[in-house]
Amino acid sequence: MEAAAPRAAGDELDPDHRGVLMRWFRHLFPPSSRRWFPDPVMARIATAIAAGEQRHSGELCFAVEPALKLRAIVAGVSARDRARELFGQLGVWDTRDNNGVLLYLLLAEHRIEVVADRGFDGRVEPAQWRQACGLIEQHLQAGDAEAAILGGVDALSTLVAGAFPAIPGQADDNQLSNQPHRL
Repeated sequence: MEAAAPRAAGDELDPDHRGVLMRWFRHLFPPSSRRWFPDPVMARIATAIAAGEQRHSGELCFAVEPALKLRAIVAGVSARDRARELFGQLGVWDTRDNNGVLLYLLLAEHRIEVVADRGFDGRVEPAQWRQACGLIEQHLQAGDAEAAILGGVDALSTLVAGAFPAIPGQADDNQLSNQPHRL
C-alpha cells in the first residue's frame, strides 16, 4: 500500500481553477486608474492624441481599465478580448477609412493591447505594433505611466502617419473624441 503524497495548500484545486482564482484575485484589488492617470495626466494624453492626429488622417483612442468583472474572468475573457470589445463599443472601428487604433491598458494584468482597424492590413506590420507596445512597457516598468502613454501615443501616431498621412490643405474632421477613457 502506498501513502498518498502530501498536499500543499491549493492543491485540492485543479490548475485551471487555481489560475482563475489567482486571476480573479488580481482583479479584485486592482491598481487605481485615477492614481496612475489623474485628470491632469489624462488632459495631457488628450493633447498628445490631438497633436498626433495633426500628422495623419487616422483616429487614435486611449482607454485604461483597472480590472475586469468577475463574470468576464470566469468566462475566460482576455485583455485582448476586452480590447476588441471596447474597439467596437467606443466606435474606433467606425472611421470612414477604417483607420482607427485603440490603445488599451488593463492595469490588473499589466497588459497593453493595440487594436488597429482593417485599413492597416498590409500597411503596418505586426512587429511594428509590438515595438510600440514594447516602448510603452519599458516606461511602465520604470514606473512612469504618463511617459509610457505619451510615448505610446507618439509611436502609434508615427505608424498611423506612415499608413494614412495627413492630406495637405484638407482639415481633419476628427471622427472620434481625443479624450481618453477611464473605464
